[in-house]
Amino acid sequence: MPAADRISNSEFAQRRGKILATLKGAVGLLLAGDDDRHDGSFRPHAHFEYLTGIVDEPGAMVLLDPTNPVESRRTMLFLRPLNRERERWDGLRREISEALRDRVGISAIFRTEMLPRMLNPAAGRSRRMACLHAPALYTQRVSPDLAIFRKVAERVPGAVIEDRSDVLAKMRSVKSSREVALIQRAIDITACGFEEMMRAARPGRNEFDLQETIEHSYRSHGARCPAFPTIVGSGLNSTVLHYVANDQTIAEGVLICVDSGAVFGGYAADVTRTVPVNGTFSKRQREIYELVLKAQAAAIKAVKPGATFAEIDDAARRVIEKAGHGDHFIHSIGHHLGLETHDVTPEGPIKRGAVITIEPGVYLPDEELGVRIEDDVLVTQTGAKNMSGKIPSSVAGIENVMRKNH
Repeated sequence: MPAADRISNSEFAQRRGKILATLKGAVGLLLAGDDDRHDGSFRPHAHFEYLTGIVDEPGAMVLLDPTNPVESRRTMLFLRPLNRERERWDGLRREISEALRDRVGISAIFRTEMLPRMLNPAAGRSRRMACLHAPALYTQRVSPDLAIFRKVAERVPGAVIEDRSDVLAKMRSVKSSREVALIQRAIDITACGFEEMMRAARPGRNEFDLQETIEHSYRSHGARCPAFPTIVGSGLNSTVLHYVANDQTIAEGVLICVDSGAVFGGYAADVTRTVPVNGTFSKRQREIYELVLKAQAAAIKAVKPGATFAEIDDAARRVIEKAGHGDHFIHSIGHHLGLETHDVTPEGPIKRGAVITIEPGVYLPDEELGVRIEDDVLVTQTGAKNMSGKIPSSVAGIENVMRKNH
């Protein structure tokens, strides 16, 4: 991948340095996760990707050892052993070498069988192990770092385990300028897809036709894949939040709710537009659409450093409730956006540099009418910048694009 299309090794190193300082001597461990899908769709845990940029090494781990007397070993990368027979099927991997160290920007690289020999002494020196992965629900398996640390604690007397899962959540919630640029590129690609989708929409087409149109456009403009499966819900399906079938013929006169986004350089876009299949909103459709657009404008106006999602949600909800549709706004206002579509969200107020979605909606199943409008917003020093504002969202703007093919 060209350097302009990715985060630099120096930025990854800065992130690791910040984590090492924040741990204050505690040992941390991040796991990429296993490739258990066998379809070539492996993507590492977002925390691991955030600190390394490595996306093609299932089973990899990073050991953060702030008290290691050898400075170059305060960050250690562990990769699975080479398996040439398997790699003839799955893809060749690199030997540990200077070329590999330069490529990933980490000088201390070992195979995973060496982890116990490095982790136990680190825990012995520090006597503190910090869980960086988010805690699991009690119905799930414990987080992977906690599972390993429990075994180490049984063998290192006096070693304690701490919850530091907030550290990376807080770091990831504030985007660097390079991250913002990659998200903007993903949004710009998304804009091309939405324009093509609007031009292609017409009665009699299948919802999947529009999904294929928008996702093909993403690939044509530089994205390898969508950030998530595109939602194309027409008529009654527009009232289903996470409708995924996309297999119905689009009827005359209905609205189509399209929720989609490209991913570029690992970073996601997430945009929703609701459009009239005939190219023109009916009186009732326009009434509900402009209500949702007004609620979104109120929410975006409430975005600023120090605001909470609850406050932003309330700004939109007041508009919708005043119009008598409070019971028809059935979800929250938005979420953080980044390496994940629903990016990790720390507790507390939103900070400058965050990228969040603003997505109010009104859903009327009895009328087979659902409207959601979603934009991606950068939190600035004084308020918000709508990063996806170039994608038409006004009634006139949408009708103008669609009129050309109707």
